[in-house]
Amino acid sequence: MPVNLTSPVAAQLLPVAGVSLGIAKAGIKRADRKDLLVMQFSEGTRIAGVFTRNRFCAAPVIVAREHLAQADEIRALVVNTGNANAGTGEQGMSDARTTCAALAGLLGCKASQILPFSTGVIMEPLPVARIAAGLPGAVADMRADNWFDAAHAIMTTDTVAKAISRQVLIDGMTITITGIAKGSGMIHPNMATMLGYIATDAAISRTLLQQMAGLACDRSFNCITVDGDTSTNDALMLIATGKAALPEVTTAGSKAYSALLAAITEVAIWLAQAIVRDGEGATKFITVRVEGGRNEAECKQIGYAIARSPLVKTAFFASDPNLGRILAAVGYAGIDDLDVDALKLYLDEVLVAENGGRAASYREEDGQRIMQQSDITIRVALNRGASAATLWTCDFSYDYVKINASYRS
Repeated sequence: MPVNLTSPVAAQLLPVAGVSLGIAKAGIKRADRKDLLVMQFSEGTRIAGVFTRNRFCAAPVIVAREHLAQADEIRALVVNTGNANAGTGEQGMSDARTTCAALAGLLGCKASQILPFSTGVIMEPLPVARIAAGLPGAVADMRADNWFDAAHAIMTTDTVAKAISRQVLIDGMTITITGIAKGSGMIHPNMATMLGYIATDAAISRTLLQQMAGLACDRSFNCITVDGDTSTNDALMLIATGKAALPEVTTAGSKAYSALLAAITEVAIWLAQAIVRDGEGATKFITVRVEGGRNEAECKQIGYAIARSPLVKTAFFASDPNLGRILAAVGYAGIDDLDVDALKLYLDEVLVAENGGRAASYREEDGQRIMQQSDITIRVALNRGASAATLWTCDFSYDYVKINASYRS
């Protein structure tokens, strides 16, 4: 079960003018499962993307990057689950292009105006015939209020769908933002094994849209880890249809820009945290806050040393305040001039360590009490600067091993 996360409510997911969504059961991995999504966009829609930095990136990532870089407007995207189309060589590239061509034929546009996305098992051939056969059904199903089914159609090992809507008032006009994401395991920047699609009816210049996508991603999907593995298929798409009455946002730092960036980032953070809350086998949601650093990079470096440590994560699963494991992770994070005597370690409000060892005020029963919670904050005060970083992770349970030991079956 996910940690304090429930399934979305269909009625609370708001349509975004200019976006239509359709799903189908293509039987890609299993029969009778929603596993194919098509999103179509109105003319004038702009799309920005952030992709995995895994050098062994999947064929659809390569093709999507190519299509985004071209002058043609993107008119649709297609997502399949059950197969990653990664580690598939030239055949995988051909299969991704064939998928784009098949959807383009149904929508009356160019194949280069389609973005393909895949998620699932790596190094297995993409069942293109099943996808092509499923596309007409997905196109026939397209409607503006289909975000709920769309969120379910992109799931893999997720136990709940992840979707959220927000509205923000800018200059008296209501702007809608709706996003969906999938992810549960193989989660670690850059970006974490996830697919995310966030759409708004605002009009945003192409340059600023890409800037917003990068900033929102850095504050959300690039701040999470479940298991320390970065996927081959990660992608975040930020979609701006321009259907709202608000004038196009063309200036960074303007009131409209700041309000939109804040709202988009809020949606991205919620989706990123939902991925961690639904981490494979997770029973604890852990916030890691590192503050007082010389720069954000060293704060993140220490934070990730804690967040991806199997020893730290298993201690939290057992609710065992074996908190010296956190100090060990801080120590091996690679900050060579770190003064360990100057830092302080907190578990929620409980001071655990200072002056290079256990705090005089710390009591085992206090640590035990905090460790039994489902939501926990680890805070490390470095006391060497003014920078900070916040990351999110989860524990390691028996179920994580079970899920990944039998993932292909």
